[in-house]
Amino acid sequence: MSYAVPPTRTAAVVRQLRNEIVTGELPPGTLIKDAELAGRLGVSITPIREAIAQLSVEGLIDIAPNRTRHVTRVTQKNALELIDVMTVLACAGFEWGVCNLTDNHLDLMRQRQREFVEALRAGNTVAAWAAGADFSTIVILASGNRELQSMVDLVVARTMRILAMTAESDLWSTWIEGHDAIIALLATGDRAGAMARYRQIYLDYRSRVEHELLGQ
Repeated sequence: MSYAVPPTRTAAVVRQLRNEIVTGELPPGTLIKDAELAGRLGVSITPIREAIAQLSVEGLIDIAPNRTRHVTRVTQKNALELIDVMTVLACAGFEWGVCNLTDNHLDLMRQRQREFVEALRAGNTVAAWAAGADFSTIVILASGNRELQSMVDLVVARTMRILAMTAESDLWSTWIEGHDAIIALLATGDRAGAMARYRQIYLDYRSRVEHELLGQ
């Protein structure tokens, strides 16, 4: 029997605040107050401060020289730069891991893709982001480079908050169609084709974000 290990208080606070920032419940520029958050979430000040420090590392919270904290404000340029960084890191991990994939890996990728689509149908964008990210994580971890995966996780978290796409956004189709194509290519043993299709997802996504979401 398997079970999920309960998170620490700090991990639970990080997850809650990250979700609130990603979904826009805590909009850019929101002042972060320790005591207020501690009271609302029912925890002490310590896990709040530890969570804020973690989210600052992720780029979701800005800490000013005078120690005031705000939800990070971003620009269109920031959004595109983050996508560019995510592209470089994720594609490197995919390229390094794709040759190590087994049938078990492919089955897991199919499962994550189903979870991705089902989460979108249910309107749960946070779960959709997680399942979509896990699709890539399976390949990246097959490379054996966990440090790279840690870097990808940070960039993905920041990108999620910046874009804050709704479940109805047509931008999701770029990932759904791309993942389906990658699974089909891997099933035939075409790893080079899968790598090329994975990279194309990011190119298409960046272009669509630039023109459709950011209006450039």
